[in-house]
Amino acid sequence: MHRKDFIKTCGLACLGGTALMLSLPGCAGSKIVTGTLSGEDILVPLNAFESIKKNQTTYRSYVVVQNDQLQYPICIFRFSDKEYTALLMQCTHQGAELSVFGDKLLCSAHGSEFDNKGGVQNGPADKSLKTFPVTIEPTQIKISLKKA
Repeated sequence: MHRKDFIKTCGLACLGGTALMLSLPGCAGSKIVTGTLSGEDILVPLNAFESIKKNQTTYRSYVVVQNDQLQYPICIFRFSDKEYTALLMQCTHQGAELSVFGDKLLCSAHGSEFDNKGGVQNGPADKSLKTFPVTIEPTQIKISLKKA
């Protein structure tokens, strides 16, 4: 093998390995659910956060809620049994759809980064994400979609 081909092959292998490692935390605990619209609210079952393996229940740190009536998905982060945050997955810079990676939301268009409460961690975005009021009911989470 020629030196140039060796360097090219090694470089591509390193890039592929890095991309794989970056994608794993984003999909390890994720779940996409379809929310049910009820008036001006979207309903999500609390058990969407449950992950049962070998008769042991653990909880996902977030779920992504989709519905055909929503232009962008909503990410719900779970902090405890009684604390959740619902964030619109639309970048405040130029409106691109965000992706979730662990406890962060990232914009692939220009690199903006948001924390799990919607705050800007890295620009060019300079405004926090839109949040929705969350009500926890016995078996579901109710997200109010009312215009503020």
